[in-house]
Amino acid sequence: MTTPTRARSGVDRIHEDVDRAAKRLTVLHAERLRCARGCHGCCVDDLTVFQIEADRIRAHHAELLATGAPHPEGACAFLDAEGACRIYAHRPYVCRTQGLPLRWIDEVEGELAELRDICPLNEPGEPIEELPEDACWELGPIEERLAATELEEGRAAGDSGAPEATRPRVRLRDLFR
Repeated sequence: MTTPTRARSGVDRIHEDVDRAAKRLTVLHAERLRCARGCHGCCVDDLTVFQIEADRIRAHHAELLATGAPHPEGACAFLDAEGACRIYAHRPYVCRTQGLPLRWIDEVEGELAELRDICPLNEPGEPIEELPEDACWELGPIEERLAATELEEGRAAGDSGAPEATRPRVRLRDLFR
C-alpha cells in the first residue's frame, strides 16, 4: 500500500508543476475567468482522484475527515457553508485546472477527435474552438503522470504494481467515510 509520506512527495511535485502551468493560462485568460473564492459551479459531487492524491488529503486533513461533515450531496464534499474549499492548499489535480479552457483527444464515432470545454461562467470571450492549442489545458499528460507516480510509489512501498486500470480511483466524498 502507498504510504501518505511517500505519495505526498511525488504528488506535491506534480501539483507544483500544474500550478505553474495553470497560472500561465489564468493570466492569459484573466478577462474571461470568473473563478474566485466561493465560486463553486465546477465543484460537483462524484469527482474522483488517484489514490496518491487521496492519501495526501488524508495526511493533511485527518481531523476534518474524522470530525467534520461533508458538504451536502450535490456539490463537492469539501466545500464549506459559504462554498469555499476546506482543503484548498491540498486540493487534487482536477480542482487545480477548473475553469480553464480544456482540450483533450477522444474517440467520436469511431475516430479520434479533439474536444474542448470550459465552465459556462467563463464562456464569454473568444470561442474556445478558435483558441490555439497552447491556450488550453490539455487533459491527459498529468493524468498519465499521476498514474505512473502512483504505480511507481506503490511498487516502492511493496505493492504488486497492478496496472493503473485496476487501481480504483477514490470519490472525494468517500474520504469522509
